[in-house]
Amino acid sequence: MFEELRPHLIELRKRLFISVVAVIVLFLICFGFRNYILEILKAPLVEVLPEFSKHINVIEMQEGLFTTIKVSFFAAFVFGIPIIFWQFWKFVSPGLYDNEKRLVIPFVSFASVMFALGACFCYFIVVPLAFKFLINFSVNEGFNPVITLGTYVDFFIKVIIAFGLAFEMPVIAFFFAKIGLIDDSFLKRHFRIAVLVIFIFSAFMTPPDFLSQFLMAGPLCGLYGLSILIVQKVNPASKEDAE
Repeated sequence: MFEELRPHLIELRKRLFISVVAVIVLFLICFGFRNYILEILKAPLVEVLPEFSKHINVIEMQEGLFTTIKVSFFAAFVFGIPIIFWQFWKFVSPGLYDNEKRLVIPFVSFASVMFALGACFCYFIVVPLAFKFLINFSVNEGFNPVITLGTYVDFFIKVIIAFGLAFEMPVIAFFFAKIGLIDDSFLKRHFRIAVLVIFIFSAFMTPPDFLSQFLMAGPLCGLYGLSILIVQKVNPASKEDAE
């Protein structure tokens, strides 16, 4: 069994190595622009902070350094998404037919665009609304919000990546349908379970308030419906399975 898996493991190591090297190179570039990138990350929070508390604080001496390194790696990962998807396709392409291998550019482009859409939706809509709700609630209760840089960046990176990956649902559905693992009948039968999983996932990946949860779960339910339409075109169920 190991001998059979060995070529696949070697190929996986090669693709992971290329992806890691690409992210490291992008990290070195992003680190040179760390202040600009950090200002972009802080903008949604600073926008909703009350006038008397416009500062983001650091508690530990190394917090500023480690946070800027983390931000640079995050930016490198985001910019390296097309390369990562490209290497993923190169890894799975040997098991595909020739006509399927030609889908590499549409796959990489669509997957990268969907990740960017998820990240932008989170940055421009979810994060400002969620933070405004939470901070206003604290201020109205008489509390003074003291936000630490490390805590904010950790949360920001978590939700951005969560939304970016969650928006890959149609891409994953297309890929699974293309290789024959699922059809539209399968997705339709498991619609209720999928909605439940989506809301559980949203509860774990967003702040502990219903607004943020619905802002994530709502689009994901819509993307699940879009996935059904995509799979229906790519690998429609037979009449027997549909019945």
